[in-house]
Amino acid sequence: MAYDGDGRIYMLNLTKFVPGSDPLPGADRLGSGRSHDADEYAPIPLLTAVGATLRLVSDVVASSGDWDQATVVDYPTRRSFLELAERRDFREWHMHKQAAVELTTVVGMLPAQDLPADAAGGRILLELWDGPTPPPLAAGPVTFFDVEGTVIGDGRKWTAARYTAIETGTPLPLQRPRAEYQALLLEPRIVRWR
Repeated sequence: MAYDGDGRIYMLNLTKFVPGSDPLPGADRLGSGRSHDADEYAPIPLLTAVGATLRLVSDVVASSGDWDQATVVDYPTRRSFLELAERRDFREWHMHKQAAVELTTVVGMLPAQDLPADAAGGRILLELWDGPTPPPLAAGPVTFFDVEGTVIGDGRKWTAARYTAIETGTPLPLQRPRAEYQALLLEPRIVRWR
């Protein structure tokens, strides 16, 4: 992309960890792949070096895709995302992280409106789909994201994402699994949209 056409991008990363994965090299305490990735090995200094900001870290309470964690990182440009991937220190960090990861999907998104509010408490319903917008599963403050593309994934394409802030305990209808739709109920640990 030309420099003058580049701009902000939000990267959604969905992760499924290897059950009972071994500690990463250099870990000070034992734990699952989940604790390594989110708590001990989040590459905050590397993200900061390219101007990126961690916006969301959440555990997946339930999902149609069997995911464990969802994160969103805000990059000032698409080029900064590529710069991070090319850094030797990031590649070394990523090699160690991969030992604890069974599956990952990275999706580039752009907000179709204002960013979500930094609401305290509650949960988040995150939906991804390909095709027409599905009816909402729950009421609450909604933010839509247009999907620009999938950087890493299983070959599926996504059109958009819907981020709905909901109260803990909100009943959600069961959805039959379908290839063109994913729903994730998130328990946020970090929410910093603003």
